Amino acid sequence: MGKKHRRHQPSERRREQFVAPPQKRPTGLSPMYLLVGAGFLLLAAVLWVSRGGGAGAPAVAAAAGGDVSFALSEFDDGVAQFYRYTAASGREIRFFVMKSSDGVVRAAFDACDVCFRERRGYRQSGDVMVCNNCGQTFRSVDINVLQGGCNPAPIDRLVQGDRLVLAAASLEQGVTYF
Repeated sequence: MGKKHRRHQPSERRREQFVAPPQKRPTGLSPMYLLVGAGFLLLAAVLWVSRGGGAGAPAVAAAAGGDVSFALSEFDDGVAQFYRYTAASGREIRFFVMKSSDGVVRAAFDACDVCFRERRGYRQSGDVMVCNNCGQTFRSVDINVLQGGCNPAPIDRLVQGDRLVLAAASLEQGVTYF
């Protein structure tokens, strides 16, 4: 029994061969996370605009509190055109104009009596306008005819020759929606 077992201690160089060096932690965000985040921001912006966040709608060429006039031919394609108007109070009013399937050019605020607080407006889907808040649909031929509830709030309009005229007084009535 006289023999002692001696444990062999590996040399430092041999130990390094089997032990992985400590991993460095990244100090910033990886490019992948930045790309994913940017993608989500872009998607959110596209959805916001497509659901009526319409700050991209063109401003109409009229002095604050002035009448607005359009060439009727601008609406021949039946596609709703969205606009912004600056009221005499300085508040921005959003509205749309479209030629309905019966050939009448119609105008309405981009808001209704029910959902206006959500500030989401409408979008067009074929021959109907769709409320971006509640999803209800409204036939183009009913715009300016039906009012109240979730119907697009109508704007009085006048056809003068080949022009559509929206009186400032009619547009100013929409200030309560915005």
